[in-house]
Amino acid sequence: VQLQASGGGLVQAGGSLSLSCAASGRTFSSYTVGWFRQAPGKEREFVASVVRDGGVTYYSDSVRGRFTISRDNAKNTVYLQMNSLKPEDTAVYYCVANSGFVYSTQARHFGSWGQGTQVTVSS
Repeated sequence: VQLQASGGGLVQAGGSLSLSCAASGRTFSSYTVGWFRQAPGKEREFVASVVRDGGVTYYSDSVRGRFTISRDNAKNTVYLQMNSLKPEDTAVYYCVANSGFVYSTQARHFGSWGQGTQVTVSS
């Protein structure tokens, strides 16, 4: 599956942004999809994921309660609604996917990666 992320930008602390990721292919509903991020000088970090039918979601501790991941299988799209943004949320956000049920937050378990979209939160 090929992934195309969009929606990044510049926002003030406390604001909101919504990211979208459009996937190609006819088997999107069979994929677990999610988001990772990487800030300058830091390691890649798991953000959130949603399993196939959307019934199971995972969040990192740093975003739980502020970010919401969702998917629309009819549109082959996964979303990340980010609220109460903080400067430490500044990073390049990558959309990821892997077929089947992925109950993992490790990057090596996601075989498909999008090109990334920049999110910058000013203080």
